[in-house]
Amino acid sequence: MTAYPRTRIGVYSVLTSVALATDLISKSVVFDRLGGVFQGTGWLIDSWLKFELHTSLNAGALWGMGQGFASGFALLSVVAVVGIVYWLFFRGAAASLWLTVALAMVSGGALGNCYDRLGLHGEHFPNDPEPALAVRDFLRFRFGTYDYPIFNIADSFLVAGAMMLMVQSVKQEEDPVPNESTASA
Repeated sequence: MTAYPRTRIGVYSVLTSVALATDLISKSVVFDRLGGVFQGTGWLIDSWLKFELHTSLNAGALWGMGQGFASGFALLSVVAVVGIVYWLFFRGAAASLWLTVALAMVSGGALGNCYDRLGLHGEHFPNDPEPALAVRDFLRFRFGTYDYPIFNIADSFLVAGAMMLMVQSVKQEEDPVPNESTASA
C-alpha cells in the first residue's frame, strides 16, 4: 500500500460533503421556489444559448436511460462510493491529491443522486401519491434548436470528477530516477 498524507481523509470528506450539500440544497431551493415538478422560470438567458430553471424528475440515469431502475442505480452509487473509499484509503490512491479531489467530486455527486433515487426528497409524479424514486433535475439549456437534457448539480460534480479522472489517465508519468545499478548498464 502506498502511504498518503492523513490530511487527504479530510480533503475527501470535506469535498464530498460540500458537493452533496450543494446538490441537495440547490434541488430543495429550486423545487420549493418553483412550486414542485414540471415548473419553469422561462428563459433567463434568451439568445442562441438559452437557459432556464425547469424542474423535472428522471427515474432513469444518464439522459433518462434505464427508466424504472432507480433502486439498482442507488445500489450502484453506494457500491461505487464504498469502492472509492477502499481504493483511496486502503489501497493508497489518496497519495494523489488530484485523484482524491476527483473521486470526492464523484462521490458527492453519486450520493446526491442516490438520495433522490431512494425517494427521500418527497417529490411526486403527477397523480401519484408515493414519493418518486427519481432524481430531481432543474438546469435546462438549449443550444440553437438542440435541447440539452435537464440535469442538476450532482451531475455537474460527477462529470467534473470524471473529466479529472480522464486527464489523470492520459497524464504522462515521470520517468523514474535511474539508480546506480541501472545507470551503469
